[in-house]
Amino acid sequence: MCQQVRNTTHQEAMKTKIRQPVLIIHGGAGSTFKKTQRPQRLRHKIRHILNAGYKKLCGSNALEAVTYIVSLFEEDAEFNAGRGAVLQTDGMARLSASVMDGQTMSFAAVINLEKIKNPVLVAKALLNEKSRVLAGRGALAFARQQGFKTSDLRTPRSVELWKKRRAEGSDTVGACALDREGHLAAATSTGGRGMERPGRVSDSAMPVANFADKHCAISATGHGESIIDEGLALRIGQRMIDGQRIGDAFRKTFREVRSRGRRMGAIGIDRKGRVAYETTTEVLIYGWRKGRKSHLFKS
Repeated sequence: MCQQVRNTTHQEAMKTKIRQPVLIIHGGAGSTFKKTQRPQRLRHKIRHILNAGYKKLCGSNALEAVTYIVSLFEEDAEFNAGRGAVLQTDGMARLSASVMDGQTMSFAAVINLEKIKNPVLVAKALLNEKSRVLAGRGALAFARQQGFKTSDLRTPRSVELWKKRRAEGSDTVGACALDREGHLAAATSTGGRGMERPGRVSDSAMPVANFADKHCAISATGHGESIIDEGLALRIGQRMIDGQRIGDAFRKTFREVRSRGRRMGAIGIDRKGRVAYETTTEVLIYGWRKGRKSHLFKS
């Protein structure tokens, strides 16, 4: 549980409203999780990342926390991001990620980045640049300039799936956070749909799947083209700007998504620390924490 900074005087503490930080994360949505032992294994991993991320949130801010959390997902080859990325039709792993700082409403992203295992950290570095969305070679050149090391992201599992012309696994990871200052942020990262045409642009590198402002932070997962068609995160965010509570905005939006038979999920937090999550798929891999209270998805 977060503690107040000890060197803060009593008088200063009385003037400052200390909020309880809130965190919600996801590791993808779909139907491929219901395999022997995998849901239990994913619950254990989500719990570990959730607790590590909450510790980071308590000691830093929302933007630092969400990028750190997503980088942990990218380091784990079981999730379709970073080291666990599925391959495109030409056998290459190309990654996309984005971050959005709700305090400044600044968005940054990398698209189809090769050979860099933590695209979310590259996206975060772009927040301070004039050009904040980079793709392909430009994104790789920037990453190298920033000191990121390159490596072959293909794993034996991803190569085997590619040989079988199959894409299997979770499909995007993300995190949303509210820090003690009341600031919101979101980060999302993906290895793509798998077996897609090179050059395809993922929703994860757009505000339709990763959005934050002073009202809410939202991260989406699922079928990317459908998320783009729905303008998912932006639609939920606009409904909140118009006065809807986060739970109502999620429910109304996902009723519309279900009516069109589209497959996707999303998580979110509002400025009062209320969390929301919805999916039209069989499973949404998620967890949230507020102080000592926490909750994980059901396996």
